[in-house]
Amino acid sequence: MKWTAKQRILLFLIPRLAAFLIRLLGCTLRFEEICAAGVIPGDRMPAPSVFAFWHRSLLMAAYRFRNLRIAILISQSFDGELIARTVERLGFKAIRGSSSRGGAVGLLAMETAYRDGHICAFTADGPRGPNMIAKPGVTALANRVGANVGAFHLQPQRAWVLRSWDRFLIPKPFSRVAVTWPPHTSAAPTPEATQATLDEAVRMAKPHTGDI
Repeated sequence: MKWTAKQRILLFLIPRLAAFLIRLLGCTLRFEEICAAGVIPGDRMPAPSVFAFWHRSLLMAAYRFRNLRIAILISQSFDGELIARTVERLGFKAIRGSSSRGGAVGLLAMETAYRDGHICAFTADGPRGPNMIAKPGVTALANRVGANVGAFHLQPQRAWVLRSWDRFLIPKPFSRVAVTWPPHTSAAPTPEATQATLDEAVRMAKPHTGDI
């Protein structure tokens, strides 16, 4: 994709700065793992696997799961390019595509990443919402590879909430962050089952952090 001169400058500067700031903020946070009975954090499970989370938690997830080469599906837009270059600096594998642009190509690339042994993670309501309504991509991948869908949610005790479509969360320094892991869907999941496990991840966090 061709970018303007201004965009190329921004693509050079912003991912470097953003990755630095994420590391700086992240090292002040205290992560608390909260698991449903019989569930272990997804990064401790044998790969490959398929997980979903909400777009508003992306910043905290970028730090919590850094350097694990997790494959994450990211929009082909300019904003998506900024995010992709940032998370690659944090040790993720950026897969380009979305449910709105490049969906089939992105899904095929995620399937390849899964079969190569990666954890595959989707911002289930990305790239532009509606907020906390799961799109079909994560369910489609799980059915293609014969996997179930795991979900997680990261919710800080104290945060700035942006007035964006996703109500994006920026945790305040030195906050405690609940990382919740609900039961996975069964194999061959439905969209309704994926939505339900994502909703359960949010519900599990509320007793520990309140409703943000």
